[in-house]
Amino acid sequence: MPVLHNRISNEELKARMLAETEPRTTVSFYKYFHLDDPKAFRDRLYLELVKLNVFGRIYVAKEGINAQISVPQSQFEAFKQHLFECHPAFNNIRLNIALEDDGKSFWVLRFKVRERIVADGIDDETFDPSNVGEYLKAEQVNAMIDDPDTLFVDMRNHYEYEVGHFDNAIEIPSDTFRDQLPMAVDMLKEDKEKKIVMYCTGGIRCEKASAYMLHNGFKNVYHVEGGIIEYARRAKEQGLPVKFKGKNFVFDERMGERISDDVIANCHQCGAECDNHTNCLNDGCHLLFIQCPACAAKFDGCCSEICQTELKLPPEQQRALRAGRENGNKIFNKSKGLLQTTMHIPEPKDSASQE
Repeated sequence: MPVLHNRISNEELKARMLAETEPRTTVSFYKYFHLDDPKAFRDRLYLELVKLNVFGRIYVAKEGINAQISVPQSQFEAFKQHLFECHPAFNNIRLNIALEDDGKSFWVLRFKVRERIVADGIDDETFDPSNVGEYLKAEQVNAMIDDPDTLFVDMRNHYEYEVGHFDNAIEIPSDTFRDQLPMAVDMLKEDKEKKIVMYCTGGIRCEKASAYMLHNGFKNVYHVEGGIIEYARRAKEQGLPVKFKGKNFVFDERMGERISDDVIANCHQCGAECDNHTNCLNDGCHLLFIQCPACAAKFDGCCSEICQTELKLPPEQQRALRAGRENGNKIFNKSKGLLQTTMHIPEPKDSASQE
């Protein structure tokens, strides 16, 4: 049986990717469909994608597939052909091509079997994820966003909303999609007769969210086809006004695609206008936060003086300090502030990789 995992260090794999000269295309896609044996499906598709030198992150589950990948441009047509032949569910699947792409989004292929392709926390056997809201194309989105009787609901995490969102969109302030679903139902419980438009990065979360809202008694539920990525692409192609302001956060090395020139966020350290996410360079922290170039220079890419001091210690001392420390996925939250989130308090383990 061929080896189905990597045996090379991340550092070497990343260096190899950066040394590549052939352009790559970053693409994301998802599909809800039933898989009897997700592991066998994963093994078969993994071997084919490795042959095409595809990098990225792919999750499969009994409910379908969720993928963000980069494909060598010379292999892109072969990739599409193989995907369409791999399973009948992939016929006419929508591929979301990245809007801003230097081809350096991923450096290795990680392919995992999970309980769900996006963690939703739903434990209700009567819930039907196939009963979804109505798709909206770009021109329909623009028409509805000016309708005072329509509510736009952002089904992304708070740190995604912070750097970019549709005008007047409702934020569901949470770190995780699983927490957002019941929060959205509760926050909108008085608006069940209104038109509700759900949106997210590439469509996977808002599609399931639309089904969950219908399941909870909402009547007029819509979701943006292909999410922000497809909306922005189609709006620009058709010469339509782009109603999304700022950046679209993405879950790869780029950490964002600029949709409009608006900068609607601020550096979490000095307050200057800035919408560039980064991870604290201290290996004992890696907090996700917004940092301007001036603060990056002042704090050596760290989120605080505490981390800056730790980063300058000899490697063996850094390792000793990290021993036994539960790092988790730390994400800056404006309601908590930097000091609280950089004192190495254990955080709940929940993947920040949503789409």
